Amino acid sequence: MKTLLLTLCLSLAPFSAPHAETLHFVTEEYAPFNYSRDGRITGIAVEQVEAMAKAAGIDYTIEIMPWARAFALAEKQPMNCVFTTGYNRERAARFAWVNPLLKDEMVLLKRKDGSKGPASLREALAMKVGSQRGDFAVEALEQLGFKEIDLAADIDISMRKLLSGRIDLLPTSIKTYENLVNQGQPVEKAMLMAGQVYGIACHKDTPPDLIERLQAALDALIVDGGQDRIFTAYGLPPNTRTADNGTKK
Repeated sequence: MKTLLLTLCLSLAPFSAPHAETLHFVTEEYAPFNYSRDGRITGIAVEQVEAMAKAAGIDYTIEIMPWARAFALAEKQPMNCVFTTGYNRERAARFAWVNPLLKDEMVLLKRKDGSKGPASLREALAMKVGSQRGDFAVEALEQLGFKEIDLAADIDISMRKLLSGRIDLLPTSIKTYENLVNQGQPVEKAMLMAGQVYGIACHKDTPPDLIERLQAALDALIVDGGQDRIFTAYGLPPNTRTADNGTKK
């Protein structure tokens, strides 16, 4: 009887459903897009990622860590994705992309202390600027001509440096700036930078089917107004309509 049962089990094995693959999402502390609160990970981008993964029927985990580590993990470790990640040409071929979780302008911030901000890029280049290690903004600053950039592990450390006078300027998105103002942080715009699309950057060997399902779920979330509702719930204006903006890769 045991032999018969074993033979039956072996004969049925090829027809069993394969074990579902788990996609690991990694991100950083960067409110209001991704951050931890009361022991859970939440935020505008997190809610989108959760909705997309569930709609696509994908098993997933989400973990917060320093940005440089999260970015390196997604680039080097299969089945890992990092968000909210700035998309540019240099990064295009290094990852498999799902866009856009966020479409926003960048801005250089200064302390709101009565002082005048830089009147030109030339003046800004002579000031102390800081950002997060491994962040897209570092590349944007370098392209503008900034040479010495003070690097921190996360935006909270960069903000403390800005408010204490250790740096003069800090790049971030307009939406993040608006959130900081809503929180009562004494910061103001010093200079506008170029616009930027942010999304999910997955290891380049992530199965294309998973990427396609995530992209389809994000497109549907945008079209049915779900993305707008998430932004509004956090007190920020929604993205401009981006489902067909040519950013999908």
